[in-house]
Amino acid sequence: MWVPRFEPFAALRYSPSLPLGKVVAPPYDVLSDSDVVALLQSHPNNIVAIDVPRDVDGPGRYELAGQRLSEWIADGTLVRDPQPSFTLYRTRFTDEAGTSRETVGVLGGLEVVDEGAGGVLPHERTIPKAKTDRLDLTRATNTNLSPVWGLSLTAGLTDLLRAAGEPMGSCTDEQGVVHTVERVSEPSRVAAIADAISANAVLIADGHHRYAISRTFRDEVRATRGNDSPAELTLTYVAELVEDQLSIDAIHRLYTAVTADELLGIFGACFETEEAGVVTPSFSSEVVRRGALCLVRPDGTGVWLTPKPAAFEGVRGLDGAYLEHALRHHQVEVSYQHGVQNVVDIVAGGTAIGVLIRPTSIVEIRRTADEGLLMPPKSTFFTPKLRTGLVLRPLS
Repeated sequence: MWVPRFEPFAALRYSPSLPLGKVVAPPYDVLSDSDVVALLQSHPNNIVAIDVPRDVDGPGRYELAGQRLSEWIADGTLVRDPQPSFTLYRTRFTDEAGTSRETVGVLGGLEVVDEGAGGVLPHERTIPKAKTDRLDLTRATNTNLSPVWGLSLTAGLTDLLRAAGEPMGSCTDEQGVVHTVERVSEPSRVAAIADAISANAVLIADGHHRYAISRTFRDEVRATRGNDSPAELTLTYVAELVEDQLSIDAIHRLYTAVTADELLGIFGACFETEEAGVVTPSFSSEVVRRGALCLVRPDGTGVWLTPKPAAFEGVRGLDGAYLEHALRHHQVEVSYQHGVQNVVDIVAGGTAIGVLIRPTSIVEIRRTADEGLLMPPKSTFFTPKLRTGLVLRPLS
């Protein structure tokens, strides 16, 4: 089987003179306009000034982002490492169940492979969306600004990453997650990390669209510069596919153009139903304990939906797949939302009916990789989200 290259690079990093917590940001695709404004008010050199340019309308905003990046390099806001390295990325946090957790992965350049070529594997069907924004930004900045999130099938990778590297900064985000980065440039350790990750396939956990953009950009660069350029790889965070290195939340479903009673009528053929009372944030663990999904009504009450085994013969054991199967003959519109209270609040507005689902298990994620399967869209929500701006990867 084809396996991907994973290589160090000379990273761009914020100057140590700047307050790291005020210049890095959450991923671009979870930020609202007000979030961007608040981040820029926190510090004018926050990475969103480049990663989410909104100063002007139209294509000019990408040119402005590229110009701003060049200016920040020239004035020392961003400093390039003197030699190629990997960056260890550690998080320390409390998960949704209240358990203290620590994880470690590594940032490097992962090979960009053709779709279907193997080596770098998708894990779920993606929802089509406009890709021009990230592509135009990559063209203008000639830089990977935010990482794809990959899961390595190499056993023992976590142990290889545990030893500390050179401290490069730490910050605490708005959820209390501590993000720490450390540089690894010692040749033998760099080689060991590269060999370990390149020994097996990497499963994309988050950032399918960013990886697709990297493929398009790579092809454009090949047309003018050949196939020996930094565009042959893309910035990727890689962690081992093991339970203690992953925190996976559910992405719940919101259905429109249908009432709660209509949905319950449809679900009756596939699920046993039972009143659940008022839905609270504790339902994030209660659905797991009960082995059931939960429909959320506009009045804040819920109904347990326990799958009938006979109704799902031949259907993969994923709540998202169960719902697709149950609704396969019905026209309903679906959207996706993380967080039980967020679902309750939206449903209370009268625009949708919610269904809480269980997080996807590590066993099913591993099966996806081993058998080359795809999960339904939005089957996994990996946390904590990686910060943008801790490491940038130049493409020249």
